[in-house]
Amino acid sequence: MNAPWKPAGADGRDPFHAYVCDDHSLDLLRAVVQDMGWPIEKVHKGGLRNAVQSLSMAPSPNVLFVDLSESGDPLNDINNLAEVCEPGTVVIASGQVNDVRLYRDLVASGIQDYLLKPMVADTLRDALAAAQAVFLAPRAEAAADRPHMMVTVIGTRGGVGASTVTASLAYLSSTKGKRSTALLDLDVHFGTGALAMDLEPGRGLTDAVENPSRIDGLFIERAMVRASDTLALLSAEAPINQPLITDGSAYYQLEEELRSAFECTFVDLPRAVLVQHPHLVHESNLVVIVTEFTLASARDTIRILSWLKANAPQSQVIVVANKAQPGTAEIARKDFEHSIERKIDMVLPYDAKVTAQAAKLGKTVAESSRSSKLGQSLLALHNRLAAAADSDGMVDPVSSARKNSGSLIGRLMDVKLAIPRKSKAKTADEAVAD
Repeated sequence: MNAPWKPAGADGRDPFHAYVCDDHSLDLLRAVVQDMGWPIEKVHKGGLRNAVQSLSMAPSPNVLFVDLSESGDPLNDINNLAEVCEPGTVVIASGQVNDVRLYRDLVASGIQDYLLKPMVADTLRDALAAAQAVFLAPRAEAAADRPHMMVTVIGTRGGVGASTVTASLAYLSSTKGKRSTALLDLDVHFGTGALAMDLEPGRGLTDAVENPSRIDGLFIERAMVRASDTLALLSAEAPINQPLITDGSAYYQLEEELRSAFECTFVDLPRAVLVQHPHLVHESNLVVIVTEFTLASARDTIRILSWLKANAPQSQVIVVANKAQPGTAEIARKDFEHSIERKIDMVLPYDAKVTAQAAKLGKTVAESSRSSKLGQSLLALHNRLAAAADSDGMVDPVSSARKNSGSLIGRLMDVKLAIPRKSKAKTADEAVAD
C-alpha cells in the first residue's frame, strides 16, 4: 500500500479518507484536514473494520488514515485492508499500543506510518504532509529506450558471494543507474538480501509462496520492503522447520509483477531453485554467474553455462570470478578459462576487511566501501550490466560462438594437468638457477 508509482489525481480518486474510533481523534483530524484543504466529510467514525467494509464497495483514496485501537490482531487486519485497497494508496495507522516490534511489523507490511494515541496536531499534520508529498514529488518514468532489465545472479557454489554481489549491484542500479530497482531473494529460508541492508524481511515472500493467487500490483506494493526511494526488496527468513512447497508459479508471477512496477529487477537465484524451476530464467536479459577459482566451481560453471545455452539462449551471460587472491588460487585464471571454454568477464578481489565492515554497518559493499578495489570492481561490473541493458541487443557473442565439444570430465582433467606440480616447478627453478 505504501509504494505508489502514479501521481496524485491521475485516477480521479479522493485525496483522503479517515476512519477513527474516538471523538478526540475525529475532531483533531477534521481540524488538520480542513487546514490542508481536504474535505472534512471524508473523516468517518469507526475504525479499521469500518474502513474495510467501506472500501470494499468504493474506490480507495490516495491517502488513507485508519485507527487500530479496536483491532485485536492489527497485522492480520492490515492484511485484510490490503485486500480491498487499490494500488497506490498510502496508509497511515494510529493506535494505543506502544511497541517497537509492532511498529516495524506494520511498516514492513506496507503502511506509511504508525502514530501513537493520543495524537497531537503537529505530528498528525507532518504525517499527512509526508503522505501527500509522495504524490506531489516528481517520479521518473521508464523511458521507451530503457526497457526493463532483469538480471539473474547464480552462484556456482555455496559461499562464493553471489548474494553479496547481487545486493551491491541492486544498490548501484538504484543510485548510480538512477533506476527504480527491485531485489528478489529466492532463498526463502536462508536469504540474506534484507540482512545485507539491515532491514526486516517481512512476510511478503512467504505469503506469495503460500498464496500465489494473491500476487498482483497491490500485493507487490504492500509486500516490498523499501531500502530507499528507488530500491525495494522482497526477501524472507522462513522457519526452517516449515518447508515451503511450490511449483514455482508464485516466483514467476512475482517476476512478472516486478517487471511492471520497476525498471530493473535483480534475482538472487540459488542453484537448487534453478534446478527445480528452470522457467525463472526464461525472461532474464542478463545472467551473472558468480564463481571462484576452484576445481568444484570450474565443474559447476561448465554445467551451468551448458544449461543456460540450452534453456536460456536469449540471455547474455557474464561470468564473474569472486574472492580472487593472487598466488593462492586453486586453479590459475588461464586454466580456469580453458576449462570453461570462455573468458572470465570480471574478477572481484578478495577483501575480508571490506566485507566485514559492510556487514557491521548493515550496508552493501558497494555502498560502504566505494573507494576500495572491491567497491570499484563492483561499480565496473554494474557499468558493464548497464551498458548491456542500454544496448540494442543482449545476445552474448562470446558464449554463442563457443563450441560445446569435449566431455566435462575431460575438461576438468585438462585443468588438473595444467596445474604445475610442486616437484616439477622446483626442478624448473633449479634448471633456471643452473
